[in-house]
Amino acid sequence: MGRLGAVVKREYMERVRSKWFVIATIFGPLFFGLIMIVPAWLSIRSTRSTEKERVIVLDATGTSLGRGVADRLRGGLFGDTTGARVIAVSPAALADAESTATAAVIRKEATGFLVLGEGAMRDTTVRYAGRNASSIAEVSRIERAVRDAVIGLRLEGLGVRSDAVMGVMKMRMSVDAEQITERGRGGSGRVQFVFAAAISFMMYMLILLHGTNILRSVLEEKTTRVAEVVVASVRPGTLLAGKIIGVGGVALTQIIVWTAASTAMVRARGPIMAAIGVPGLTFQLPSVTPATIALLITFFLLGFLLFAALFAIVGAMVSSEQEAQQAQQPLMLVILAPVLLLQPILLNPMTKLAETASWMPFTGPVIMPLRLSLVPVPTSQVVLSLIVSAVTCVAVIWLAARIYRVGILMYGKRATIREVARWVRQG
Repeated sequence: MGRLGAVVKREYMERVRSKWFVIATIFGPLFFGLIMIVPAWLSIRSTRSTEKERVIVLDATGTSLGRGVADRLRGGLFGDTTGARVIAVSPAALADAESTATAAVIRKEATGFLVLGEGAMRDTTVRYAGRNASSIAEVSRIERAVRDAVIGLRLEGLGVRSDAVMGVMKMRMSVDAEQITERGRGGSGRVQFVFAAAISFMMYMLILLHGTNILRSVLEEKTTRVAEVVVASVRPGTLLAGKIIGVGGVALTQIIVWTAASTAMVRARGPIMAAIGVPGLTFQLPSVTPATIALLITFFLLGFLLFAALFAIVGAMVSSEQEAQQAQQPLMLVILAPVLLLQPILLNPMTKLAETASWMPFTGPVIMPLRLSLVPVPTSQVVLSLIVSAVTCVAVIWLAARIYRVGILMYGKRATIREVARWVRQG
């Protein structure tokens, strides 16, 4: 136990003291915090700046549709800021008007121009050309303005009062989804969705990054012949266990720091956004029980031990960085399997696919935490996933120990599958 502790301490302290660990641990949450704040701020500034520019509305309908569109564009997102100029033209003069408007856009006298042909009241598509035509948000805003104006005029044609039409068209409806668990009402469903996605992404990235560190550590000890000296005083199985536990402790440390920092940033996000002039963008912390947190940590440890052992196997089988890049490709396909399932399970975590993937050996440690963060999962399914993940983890670690025991001292060539099978039998 003393030698195992020494190996664990060495692996842990060597990585924790690294400047790259400090940078990733400290600046990682800051980076994600900036992702939460800066894009929204830039989007608001971009929207405000484009709304101050002019849009030319070429109206060939012979109705008040152009004025209706312009009125809705002038409202914008932040009040009466958009300059929208309506030019009534005849259908025959529309082509010349488009050429004139194009020249105005080129001279930067306008952002773009909207073409309302004589059939715009009955057509489902209108044309827009401008410098911001690639902006999905701006084109969507113009689309909504045209749609609302067309609907308003059609309703007025049916005898509905214009003030009633405007009241109905300005009404906005949203659904505030709230999750219900066995303990009762459990908070916003959107918040749980974001939390589940963040948990899955963080677990996957930590398993991948630190698993790769184990592979490189094993390979470095082989290529520098340090393993020959270490194995003389420490059994290979103890060395492997200490390496995995130590690196796992590093990953767990990062999880604790990132979780604490992310919680603090989420709490501070609302005041920060309000201070920079972006109101209404608050974020509620998810409702997570201590039992769920314990299960999330347990599944992370099982998943990390499982994939870390697989990375150690690859490191013991190869003798160079180039061989390692080739040998880990099949392993990367196994690791990518849960990622391919994240989107469909995020969208619907109650399907049979989600249930099956949550107890399968190489997907359970990632998919089950995702489901636990989204919806109430039956206890029987959680227990089954824990058992399958634990058994798989033990089996892979046993296999890794046998391969590592022989492969750590093999040099000069990449081991074949037949040789590895012989190592397992002889171990």
